[in-house]
Amino acid sequence: MTNAVSFMFPPLLPLMQAQFELDVPASAWIFTAATLGGGAGFVLLPRLADVLNDRTTSLLSGAVLTVGALTPAIGNSYVTLLIGSAFLGFGSSAQLLPLGFLRRHLPGDAVSTAVSVLIMATGSGTVAGMIGGGLTVKFLSLQSFFFILTAAVVATTVALVVVIPSSTPESSGKIGIPGTAWMIAWLTLILLALTQGLLWGGAAIVLLLAGIAGGVAWVRVERRSTSAVFDVKVLQKPFVKPACFAAAMFGCVDAGFLLLASYYTQTPTSAGYGLGVDALGTGLLMLPFALMMFVGGKAAERAVAKGRKAAVLVVGATVCAIGLAWLAVAHQEWWHYLIGAALVGGGSRVGYSGSFAAPQMVVPEHKAGMAAGMVGTLMAIGIAFGAALVTGLLTVATVPGTSVPEPYLYTIGYAITLGFSLLVLLVTLIARLRQRRSRPATTTRITPHPPAHASRTGTGPELP
Repeated sequence: MTNAVSFMFPPLLPLMQAQFELDVPASAWIFTAATLGGGAGFVLLPRLADVLNDRTTSLLSGAVLTVGALTPAIGNSYVTLLIGSAFLGFGSSAQLLPLGFLRRHLPGDAVSTAVSVLIMATGSGTVAGMIGGGLTVKFLSLQSFFFILTAAVVATTVALVVVIPSSTPESSGKIGIPGTAWMIAWLTLILLALTQGLLWGGAAIVLLLAGIAGGVAWVRVERRSTSAVFDVKVLQKPFVKPACFAAAMFGCVDAGFLLLASYYTQTPTSAGYGLGVDALGTGLLMLPFALMMFVGGKAAERAVAKGRKAAVLVVGATVCAIGLAWLAVAHQEWWHYLIGAALVGGGSRVGYSGSFAAPQMVVPEHKAGMAAGMVGTLMAIGIAFGAALVTGLLTVATVPGTSVPEPYLYTIGYAITLGFSLLVLLVTLIARLRQRRSRPATTTRITPHPPAHASRTGTGPELP
């Protein structure tokens, strides 16, 4: 359900733009509002699971999702759609909760099987989000879609009540709600400046400077806070910083690709380009993206389990780069998107696997939620930044006499999105080189072997 909610917005954005008579920046803010809500949820919900328990936190997320779906269903306006999107984004960040839940409640040999099932659920949800919304609005109204979504979320929440067991909290301490609110505030100022810069002129520059100043002050305060949003010490662990950076960049890639593909494919052919399909048609063209996310996740899990996090990031970024390079050149026909979507979907899913695995491998169980939230928040920031950047680009020039972006902007957009993948490659390779240089050249690593009787009787020293 949470993945369906996360991926339902991009194919529906052009329809929302037409129904509420919006321009591109205004319609893209529906997606951005969901992303900002997700950023807050990625911080708070995993931490709540650590401090409270998985059951209570899951029920809370279900309640928030219900409010988010019901608000635009009842209001049926742009304002209520923005509010509902923020709530839906917050609730959909519960997609991170199973990571900590599986680790806390299952023995080691069962976690890998459960993760495989989780990947299947993730892929199914992505397909449902991309196809379900377009299929519903093709035969019903947008308002009816949100009523149906409300019913589905309520049913999911009831299932959570029945299935998830009660448990004792894994951790104690305060939750950094003020720090989270502050983070969302300065980030919103920056994103608002990016998306409205061409329209607001000097006012956007003021917002941008205020956002940057707020972000710098937030970092300084968080370092001294007793209830900091993130544990800075985790960032000092091996390969965590590159993984967090990669999560943000893969978020930029996904946001840029989904928005560019949605707007181009639904541009009417009367504009001189575009495919003129509806939301369902866009969802079908993006179907390889969802399916390859499933395949990529299965492949990446095996490599991550063997400790090859850097290799996973490199492969994921490389596959994404190939797909985006293809789309920068070929995005004029429907089959171009089938190829590009498959490459970007598979590459980004491989990349996310490596990004989320790195912190999880170096933190104790009582910080599993915080570690997932840290990476998830940076992913959300990347999604929001990528969406804002692409939205601003599509407002640079329009076809004369219309509000439709000039076609060459899509080529530039895919090239910029390609740059995010290349940054992952650069940062990962630099991290690997530094890691190799930091190892003493004269150190010989000796792996002890347990006594022969230890493997048979279970006695003897416990080895890592």
